[in-house]
Amino acid sequence: MSATPRKGEGDIESLGVWVVSDGRPANENQCLGLAEAVGAVPEVFRLDARHGWHRFLDPVRSAAGFGLKGPPWPDLLIAAGRQSVFPALAVKRASGHRTRLVQIFRPGVNPRRFDLIVTPRHDGLTGPNVFATHGALNLVTPARLAAAAAEWGPRLDHLPRPRAAVLIGGSSKSVAVPAGALARLAGQLAELARAGTGLMVTTSRRTPPGEVAALRAALDGLPAWIWDGEGPNPYFGFLALADAVIVTIDSVNMTSEAATTGKPVLVVPWAELAPKHRRFQDALAAEGVTRPFAGRLEQWTYPPLNDTAQAAARVRALFGPA
Repeated sequence: MSATPRKGEGDIESLGVWVVSDGRPANENQCLGLAEAVGAVPEVFRLDARHGWHRFLDPVRSAAGFGLKGPPWPDLLIAAGRQSVFPALAVKRASGHRTRLVQIFRPGVNPRRFDLIVTPRHDGLTGPNVFATHGALNLVTPARLAAAAAEWGPRLDHLPRPRAAVLIGGSSKSVAVPAGALARLAGQLAELARAGTGLMVTTSRRTPPGEVAALRAALDGLPAWIWDGEGPNPYFGFLALADAVIVTIDSVNMTSEAATTGKPVLVVPWAELAPKHRRFQDALAAEGVTRPFAGRLEQWTYPPLNDTAQAAARVRALFGPA
């Protein structure tokens, strides 16, 4: 268990806010994005599930038993991930039910035990205390993109326009990317670069290292910059400086972040998806947010996703009128 204390700010600066996360960046960033949009800088607790993960599924364990110490207890707790559900509920009990509890994703227990559940609409959960989002909450904001553009613009100025941010994932528990899919994508990207498009490429922890090496070889000598994982992360810089975003279909988070920019989002359909992830992708395509990547850039407009700000408004409403 690790905790990172921070000071509050913004319109709920007098409130104590905790984020309780299973430590996975994809989950924790959603909590942090929501807290930031609310106007809080929270204290962050990461549940260490590497050993004895089953204890986080104990419905009667105390907050202290999960490593969450108080009082004081937070006014607002934002949690994400199945392993955070019972620790979060334990804090609510310990506070005498004073703590407002916001759970991201379907919790797997009675939804009425939470003050607010924020979950993607493709999860199919409804109720008076449920806010259904288009996709994943995130940290993409106009201010963050402007700052990233100023930071990364000089370093990427050598790339021609138009420029594409290329966000590459890989296989997961719910998505199996077939062999050779990244090689085919690399060939398409190489043709795009040879035609004059500047490429800003990042892979993920799920991208096999051998395939990353082959991708580098395919783009060698072309107007492409591939982040090697060392030094500052250029992810927001890529989104800020891109004219369009190419993202592999396996990642709800990356697709959501791309669509929050309002820039054209071209989805690489390189794998079969689980039904709920297919519902997510089909809905964005039907609403004109995304189009399939066919080896070329396209330009169109759509209302950017605004899930994080809208969810934050629901959270603020838990504390009454501003």
